[in-house]
Amino acid sequence: MKIIVLLSFVFFLSISSLTAQDTFSILAVDEVTGEIGSAGASCLDDTQFPGSGGAFIISEILPGRGAIHTQSFYIAANQNNARLRMEAGDSPEEIVNWLETNDVQGNSSQRQYGVVDFDDNGVGRAASFTGQNSLDYKGQRVGPNYAIQGNILIGPEILDSMEARFLSSTGTLAERLMYSLQGANVPGADSRCLNEGVSSLSAFVRVARPEDAEDELYLDLNIPLTPFGVEPIDELQDLFDSWLLTSVTEEELASQIRVFPNPATTTMTIDLGGITTNDQTYLEIYAVTGALVKTEKLTQAKTALTLSAMAANNMYFYRIIKDQRAIANGKFIKLN
Repeated sequence: MKIIVLLSFVFFLSISSLTAQDTFSILAVDEVTGEIGSAGASCLDDTQFPGSGGAFIISEILPGRGAIHTQSFYIAANQNNARLRMEAGDSPEEIVNWLETNDVQGNSSQRQYGVVDFDDNGVGRAASFTGQNSLDYKGQRVGPNYAIQGNILIGPEILDSMEARFLSSTGTLAERLMYSLQGANVPGADSRCLNEGVSSLSAFVRVARPEDAEDELYLDLNIPLTPFGVEPIDELQDLFDSWLLTSVTEEELASQIRVFPNPATTTMTIDLGGITTNDQTYLEIYAVTGALVKTEKLTQAKTALTLSAMAANNMYFYRIIKDQRAIANGKFIKLN
């Protein structure tokens, strides 16, 4: 799976009626599924921007096209302009360059921007911008398939942690976004929240499928505010876990089942991925003649299977049964 990722940390500082805000966030484009994702958390919450949910205000997703985060000294007009440039067909790099030149207050040196999208061939693209007057710690990490940016963080380790977790993660885009967000779940990740012993005060995660309407995304979870000392990323994780149980079908989970190594010698591992086991979960192995040669009850996510009694240099077929229904099947070769 190719993923173009934008990991971004954001700051909103008091200016006229605006309230100071720090945010860490991630945008991602999945070239295989066409999904677009956005997630983040902030020390700004729903009390400063009623109805926006704090960090949530930075996120704008255009299903099938791309996503935008406008950050640091947040100005709604800059975000609206970024959207107009995306709708006009500009690339992420063109959008951030335009915003730098055409800041509505003439002060782009305070801003941070992140943009991801698909080009006309469905290939993901990403760009980011960090103004020199964004507050420290500030910085960005940009690679072939991702970009990271942030300011007023406790240090570069926040960026490094989110980057490492996304790059090492597997599963759906939604799962990878949530796993990456947990990389910043440390007290004071957003440095203004250090006195509360939490990373932030609000958090969100969103994923759009290509056919989604903007106001009805496949995944759209938001923790707009939390009581003193309550970690919003943990609250968001609870919501996400509940959503995951109801949104992912068993057929989709079954597609993640792995049987390895193949070919095998003396042992083989059955990895059920997200499938939960019960008293009616079994593995059956058949010879090419159709004869049942082995049955194994599966009681955990990973099971090591002994193959020493099976004939060498032969092909076998397997079937995984749950509740008297086959949920996966395949074949493997037994070597010496």
